[in-house]
Amino acid sequence: MLSTRAHTTRLCSPKQAAQLSRAIVPLLTTSTSTLSSSVGIRLAFVPASQNLHHQCGSTRAFSTTPPNHMRDFFPAKETEHIRETLPAWPHHGYTEKEMLEVVPAHRKPETWGDYFAWKFMRFCRWGMDTATGMRGEQKVDKSNPTTATHAIKPLTESQWMIRFLFLESIAGVPGMVAGMLRHLHSLRRLKRDNGWIETLLEESYNERMHLLTFMKMCEPGWFMKLMILGAQGVYFNGMMLSYLISPKITHRFVGYLEEEAVHTYTMAIRQIDDGHLPKWSSPDFVVPDIAVKYWHMPEGKRTMRDLIMYIRADEACHRGVNHTLSNLDQKEDPNPFVSDYKGDRAPPRPILKGEGYERSEVM
Repeated sequence: MLSTRAHTTRLCSPKQAAQLSRAIVPLLTTSTSTLSSSVGIRLAFVPASQNLHHQCGSTRAFSTTPPNHMRDFFPAKETEHIRETLPAWPHHGYTEKEMLEVVPAHRKPETWGDYFAWKFMRFCRWGMDTATGMRGEQKVDKSNPTTATHAIKPLTESQWMIRFLFLESIAGVPGMVAGMLRHLHSLRRLKRDNGWIETLLEESYNERMHLLTFMKMCEPGWFMKLMILGAQGVYFNGMMLSYLISPKITHRFVGYLEEEAVHTYTMAIRQIDDGHLPKWSSPDFVVPDIAVKYWHMPEGKRTMRDLIMYIRADEACHRGVNHTLSNLDQKEDPNPFVSDYKGDRAPPRPILKGEGYERSEVM
């Protein structure tokens, strides 16, 4: 997944750039290496700059798709008056120290609800490993599945991308379901929600930005799309039923889901550091512009490893938030992460609190 940079001046609009890009693709003769998989995914070369508002002609993500079928995924929409649609929830950012200190962590089950959530999460993990073709030698120590990061055989870039896409396609569901149900509950009961809805919807939005970023790097095939469609249908309805029955257990389950996400991205970072993913370690590789804008990634910190560091930090936040929300009174307690505390105390930062905050710590 190397990149190609085209140095041009600002001579055309975003819409014209997209048209120009489509016109010149059939003329390109550069051959690419095929990194395919059993679930039908096409990895792409990531252009060094995809910012349509500043450069023209460098917007094409080169993949193994036939030239006559090449297209830009969700290109920027330009109308007569609208230039760009900004994020509804701008990213709040992290310090480099916070991102480096994120590590896999596991909250041990304490109640029967915790135990059920944990075991069901492990079942879902097994299903994901099976569906995405992860072999036995690529898995970690079974006695410490959420904290161990060493595997006998590393995954390939293609396998990692499959896992990232599948994980992020369903990770955006819980926050939306919980936010929707709490919104309806607030309307029905004529009561305030005390800040939960906003955090849950922002979490869902953040997960979708992860997916959109990876979609700029590859094109899922029809089988992957069918897998995502089926998984989302089952997952959405299951999450809605679960949240209606027990929000506490559901938040615990999501906390365990985010533990797995942190573990997954930590493994990827380790394999990049160990030199097992050369295409992502190449100095020519540059992350999509959508990621640079969303995370405000500085110059010199725009490698695939840097991108995964940001995404892992997001998942660590979701991990701490959901474990904390599970510990609270679901009907009466305010959301501690958006509350104004007495004195000089700042709201808690969940990124490094893998097990979540206990109710006595934040209330």
